[in-house]
Parts: sequence; C-alpha cells; structure tokens
Amino acid sequence: MKDLVRQKLSIHVEIMDLLNEQIKKEAHSSSIYLAMASWCDHNALDYSAEFFYEQSLEEREHMMKIFRFINDNGGTAYSPEVSTINHEYNSLEEIFETALDQEIKITKSIHNIVFQCRKLQDLTTENFLQWFVHEQMEEEQTIRRALELFDLMGSEGLALKLLDERIPHIRKK
Repeated sequence: MKDLVRQKLSIHVEIMDLLNEQIKKEAHSSSIYLAMASWCDHNALDYSAEFFYEQSLEEREHMMKIFRFINDNGGTAYSPEVSTINHEYNSLEEIFETALDQEIKITKSIHNIVFQCRKLQDLTTENFLQWFVHEQMEEEQTIRRALELFDLMGSEGLALKLLDERIPHIRKK
C-alpha cells in the first residue's frame, strides 16, 4: 500500500525526499539565527538581536511553506530534529559572516532541488520553488549589505554601536 500511495504523489518521490532534507536545513537555519540573536542580546546589540530574531522566524516560515507543500501534494513531511547549534561567537562581524555562509548553503540547496525538478520534469515543485530562489537572492544581498557596513564603519567601540543602529535599514524595501 505504501508504494501505491507514493505513486499517486503530485511530486516525485526523489523531490519529496530532497524537500524533507530542505525542511531540516531551514529548521537548522532558524535555530542558528536564534542563537545569533541571543548572542547579540547578551552583548547589548539590540538592533542586531532583533534582526536575527526576525531571521529566525523567517526561516521557520520557509520550513513551514515546504512542510505544507509536501503534505498538500500527497507526500509526507517530517518534523526535523535540530542539533549542533553554535552559541559562541567572537564578534558581530563573525556572526554576519557566518550568516552569509549559511544563506549561501541554503541557496545552493534550493538551486539543487530546482535542477532535480527540471531533470524529473516536476513543474509543480519547480514553480513552487521559484519564490525561494528569489527569497534567497534577497537574503544574501541583505547580509552582504550588513558586511559592507563593517568595511565602512569598523567594528570597535562607538563604530560598533553605530553599525548596530544601521542594521534595521539594510533590507531592501
């Protein structure tokens, strides 16, 4: 019976498995950003803390979009287990560098799923993933903009406080 159900999916089984892996990655990202927010909170970087709290929520929303998509198309989405979250950072700049690395990994993963959709002619899932392709482009641009501030302003003393106050303005409107 299990094989019969899997044959009636709107998405390919291979793609469903990749999407379940993506759910794990999005949950992991959400947890990473939550740890970053906590570090910022403890270091009196209020605006950066708020930025990463929002990032954490966004990643969870991304996870839930994929979760629901799988279930809505006859598949089974699996609740992810999250572990190995770093809570120790040396600087705000390190946090943003780590965040950029994380976003690049997520972008590559999404692109890989899109390429597999094309290979398997899964147009429904490819169309669904286009929102994520665009979202990842924006996410990377936002983090890069924050890192440019470190180059312009520095990261010590008053410059760090001023930089923190600029963080709410780095998102494109």
